Amino acid sequence: MNVIRPEDCPDSLQLTDAIDIAYGSVLGEVIRRLQSGISVLIECEKDLGIPVLVSLRARLKALQPPITTRVIAGRPAAGSDGGPPVSMTTAMYRELMTFVLNPGDNLPVLQHLDLLTSGIGGGVTDLGRDVVNLLYQDPSRVWLAFADPSLPLPEMVANAFPHRVSLLGVPREQIRRLVTRSECRKLGAVVPVAQLYKYVSGVNAARLRRLLSAIQGPDLPVSPEAAYRQLRQATLTGALSIPTVDLDRDIGGYDDLKRKIRKEILDILSRRDRVTDDGLTKDLESLLPRGLIFWGPPGTGKTLFAKALASALGAAIQVVSGPELKSKWVGESEENLRKVFLRARQSAPAVIVFDEIDSFAVRRGTHTGSGVEHSMVNMLLTEMDGFRKEELVFVVATTNFVESLDPALLRPGRFEFQLHVPYPDAAARRAILEVHSRTMRLDLTPEGLEHAVRRTRLEVPGAAAGTRYSGDHLNALCRLIARHRLAAGRDDATTVTDVDAALAEGRSVLVLDSAELRVVAGHECGHAVAGLVLAGTQLPERVALGEDLAGSLGYTQVTAGRRVRSVPELLDTVAVLLGGREAEMLLEGQFSLGSGHDLWLATQTARELVEVYGMGGPASGVCHYWKQDGRAERYPDLAPSTREALDAEVKSLLEHQRIRVAKLLAAHKPLVLGMRDQLVLDRAIDARGLAQLVRLLATGLEEVAVRLESLPITTE
Repeated sequence: MNVIRPEDCPDSLQLTDAIDIAYGSVLGEVIRRLQSGISVLIECEKDLGIPVLVSLRARLKALQPPITTRVIAGRPAAGSDGGPPVSMTTAMYRELMTFVLNPGDNLPVLQHLDLLTSGIGGGVTDLGRDVVNLLYQDPSRVWLAFADPSLPLPEMVANAFPHRVSLLGVPREQIRRLVTRSECRKLGAVVPVAQLYKYVSGVNAARLRRLLSAIQGPDLPVSPEAAYRQLRQATLTGALSIPTVDLDRDIGGYDDLKRKIRKEILDILSRRDRVTDDGLTKDLESLLPRGLIFWGPPGTGKTLFAKALASALGAAIQVVSGPELKSKWVGESEENLRKVFLRARQSAPAVIVFDEIDSFAVRRGTHTGSGVEHSMVNMLLTEMDGFRKEELVFVVATTNFVESLDPALLRPGRFEFQLHVPYPDAAARRAILEVHSRTMRLDLTPEGLEHAVRRTRLEVPGAAAGTRYSGDHLNALCRLIARHRLAAGRDDATTVTDVDAALAEGRSVLVLDSAELRVVAGHECGHAVAGLVLAGTQLPERVALGEDLAGSLGYTQVTAGRRVRSVPELLDTVAVLLGGREAEMLLEGQFSLGSGHDLWLATQTARELVEVYGMGGPASGVCHYWKQDGRAERYPDLAPSTREALDAEVKSLLEHQRIRVAKLLAAHKPLVLGMRDQLVLDRAIDARGLAQLVRLLATGLEEVAVRLESLPITTE
């Protein structure tokens, strides 16, 4: 059974016994190699080195014939002239030279090979060069050496030892024998091995004994959580910490993504901690994806999801970025990466987050940098392939461009679990805003919340094209509202007005006189009325004057369209784009310069209909006239007559839609006028207001009014 019970544990346990239990088979192999004349390098932490050396010396002494050792450890010594003590490395070197001059039959033991040979950046010190010569000059001499895996060891030094072993953590199958009866009782009457091992998998046997003996608490507690928290806190190394981000409470929306994380990781681990069968435990561990990629636009919460995963696991988290790992020294970037994995394994359960991993792990053969990126990718793959299945170390990468990553990272067994974190949809934005309203004490009213959801469905004003509101943008919006409330000394609810004021913060304020307001309002109402009447367009749900877009005089917000659109729908779109210009002529008798962008979009759409989708007349036929390299331009070798025919068909299409929308607006002039006047007064009209105007000022549009009234407020 995969559990530990107090009655099965020893009353006491000596450290030497613990070392033999944890590493007995490995140390036995070390002895056999030394007997065979093979030098051995043992990589272990400093606090484990002495107990392991004591165990090895006892084993060597018990051989027939026995093998005696000469430990070279750099004991404090005075200078040759009786002066102050020399450095530890100098003392070790002197001991080593003394041994070389008078070796006898002793087996030399270099207790701190790393300190003796390693320099800055992983290079070899001056004394280290002499040590390297000694290691290589006599192939028949057998050496035993110790090195701490957290310290860089030059490759030329490590290569002098044909046999290397790494003593990191303890084998899970031996953990039950390393717990005394009193320690087990602190953890409960029945202790699942997987549950205990989760917190100590990266801890060496010497440190494990200290941690277990230091557990405080009652015997046979109802819940062992307090004891496990002590273990968890004691195993954190360096700057690692345990985040407190709750997957549900602190992250709004993204229900599908949360469901995948629970199903693929958290539920499997929860079941593994409960089972008592060794075989089933290993089967469950084999199902876990150890590498995850969160990819998507900036600011959508990819790193936040990684922190929530770590919180759910009770895992330490280490967030690193490519620039932090890179170094100008040869080999140091790879060494930095190795240390990241070492710290995580020592503090398991742990989550390593490589933020913006594409900064160094791009597709090999495509990067033009110094070449260190390729070495870092190789080191990353080596470290990930070296995980033991029972170790709870997860590697999470975040990137905006998953397609740029090296394919070797994406194969099964590495970053096989890829999760898309897109811009938040309406439901996610609502949930995110609710989280911030609660944590920042904004007390958003239901109307204010829905209004904020609606107002943040478009692109972010002033940002790069295609940038929509992300979780970071919503957080910034709520913080701005909170600052406004703090400055005003308010503790009441946050309303629609507060949301609009925050959204308008920092944007250019365009001051228009009454005549200009009337022209802009009429222009926008031309778009809106055309959109209400023409069946093939997206339904307008908000008309506003200069409040949403930086530098914009006004705009008309529409509901989301379908991905697959027909030719009549595209023609209606052209008509709506021309509706603002024609409304100006209808109401003012002249055109303003505000319709330039509308005319460009209409022309672009018309040209695509004719020259891309083959929807022109007989002169153009069913033919594609544009290049396929992503640029909107014709083939350069078209005949002049073909160019003239295409231009004529585009102009004809535009003129036909202009006449069409002009007649439509004239037929609904009372609605255009009434909507314009209302917009000048209110500065914004939402779907409900549009429905009221349609019922009051138009005929034959009852169905449109019903659709407006039933329109979901947060339609994406």
